[in-house]
Amino acid sequence: MKSGRRLPGVTLVALLLAAAPVGAQTERILHFDSRIEIRADASLVVTETLRVRAAGAAIKRGIYRDFPQLYRGRWGLQQRTGFHVLQARRDGAPETFRLEPRENGQRVYLGRSDVMLAPGDYTYELTYRTDRQLGFFADHDELYWNVTGNGWAFAMDQVTATVILPPGAALTSAEAYTGPSGARGRDYTRSPATNHTVQFATTRPLQPREGLTLVAAWPKGHVQAPAAHDPWMNLLRDDPGVALALGGLLLIFVYYVVVWIAVGRDPAPGTIIPQYGPPKGFSPAAVRNLVEMRFDHTAFAANLISLATKGAVSIQQNADKTYTVNNKREAVEMLPDEQALFNNLLGSRQSLPLIQSHHATIKEALSNLKRSLAFKLEKTYFRTNFRYWLPGLLCTLAPIALSLQSYKGGEAWGILLWLAIWTTGVTFLLSSTATLWRGRQWAQALVMTCFSLPFLGGELMGIWLLTRAISVWVPALFVAGVLINGLFYHLLKAPTRAGRQLLDHIEGFRRYLSVAEQDRLNLENPPQRTPELFEQFLPYAPALNVEQQWAEQFEAVLAQAGVAEHGGYSPSWHHGTAWPTNGFVLLGSSLAGAIASSSTAPGSRSGGGGGGSSGGGGGGGGGGGW
Repeated sequence: MKSGRRLPGVTLVALLLAAAPVGAQTERILHFDSRIEIRADASLVVTETLRVRAAGAAIKRGIYRDFPQLYRGRWGLQQRTGFHVLQARRDGAPETFRLEPRENGQRVYLGRSDVMLAPGDYTYELTYRTDRQLGFFADHDELYWNVTGNGWAFAMDQVTATVILPPGAALTSAEAYTGPSGARGRDYTRSPATNHTVQFATTRPLQPREGLTLVAAWPKGHVQAPAAHDPWMNLLRDDPGVALALGGLLLIFVYYVVVWIAVGRDPAPGTIIPQYGPPKGFSPAAVRNLVEMRFDHTAFAANLISLATKGAVSIQQNADKTYTVNNKREAVEMLPDEQALFNNLLGSRQSLPLIQSHHATIKEALSNLKRSLAFKLEKTYFRTNFRYWLPGLLCTLAPIALSLQSYKGGEAWGILLWLAIWTTGVTFLLSSTATLWRGRQWAQALVMTCFSLPFLGGELMGIWLLTRAISVWVPALFVAGVLINGLFYHLLKAPTRAGRQLLDHIEGFRRYLSVAEQDRLNLENPPQRTPELFEQFLPYAPALNVEQQWAEQFEAVLAQAGVAEHGGYSPSWHHGTAWPTNGFVLLGSSLAGAIASSSTAPGSRSGGGGGGSSGGGGGGGGGGGW
């Protein structure tokens, strides 16, 4: 009696134990069978039969199957495969299904949202057609197919796969791989090929995220290779981001070429004859600005040297390789932009060291000189045609933005936003580092270089991540767009007819400054070489990038002058150690570097067989319950 009273409790425990296996941990795929039929038109018809055990945990209404359609193909371009569901069945009866687009393909839901499944075993059958899955090689055709996909959250007790070749085709090789993505496991058997069929079967259960991938090959001639369609249409279908970026870039290039033909071509140069002086009324900075059609630190340095050679200032080279400009307080004749530079730099000051603590004064002098030259030269002697260039720049950004939008998901935009901010900082770091090197501040430049390297590494990592999120060609085409805009920014600049005449004069003067000794005899009545002549035209040498040639012409003259002075030659406007002729060669670049460095605010930069494997090939994806 006592034991009888305990029977209901024992029965309850037994029922609970019996029910325990039907829990979340028992949901699994009992058998995954795939029948892959290769059609003569190169398409595949695949029937997947899955016998699953549902317990109401993950599998409540049915299962879903993910099918990837985007792959990284040849040359790093995306390739999009077709996918069309032919039928879905559950336990032999038609089953409701719906498709949901995913980031790289489609998800097929089998089941109805308003029908809950009772715990138990169910058999699902999914038949679909897909194309562009075969490989066509020189001596054979091949199917490289991920049967199950490696994205399943369930274990699989048994996996079988049958490959059916087109009529008349004989299998030449077949192998498979098991395990997680990238593995090369061999846990399978292969039945002997009969006619045009071969079957694979796993020899152990596959755990979640494991799968089966097969490779089958046959002679050519049994499957018709897809015809080569219009490459533009293929690119637009497979990788619309690249197609948009490339198409937009080509249109921008055509626009720039048309605009260049219309407004950017330079007038034809006239006959160039040697000139023994610069154009009257044009300072070294003005000459350089006209030739380069832009302002830079070398133009500023050339005018500063001109002030020194005229006697308005002297240049002190300090022991720490910096420079100090001293006011000689002598009345000398200066051109208007030289006078403005003198007033901005010195004015009533006795001296001005070219160091960062005076960055505000130096930067203001730079800005005023740039503005003065632009007022004098632009539109009168050359046109920048900026109004034609700016629309091209803005239109370049549009196809890049559209191409990024074609890639689903916000990952690319997030990385791009981060890169935009990071690149700005890296560009500033590299610019500051280059300025230090140009200014010959070796110790600081070396420290800044070492400091910048990790940030440059972060930049490269960001670019790599962006190419993983999208096609590698989109960033490459973006860089190409930057280069095209940079190229036409310069090509669209054009001298006016008056500017062309001045440029012809300047070119004749440049030839005189750079003439070699053996060619000097061809000059008609050139002026006699003297130290005074050397210093008179010295400021124009860096302005025209001929310091070396101008200094070499006077090497013997200056050496003789140095002997007469009982020491190395040094001009009266320079203070420091005596220097050889190549000191003049370095003066322009050294001053330009010092000006660039000292015009930057100190706080604005930092101080411190098989080649296959499981998971490879077409097909793949995964699935789960819902």
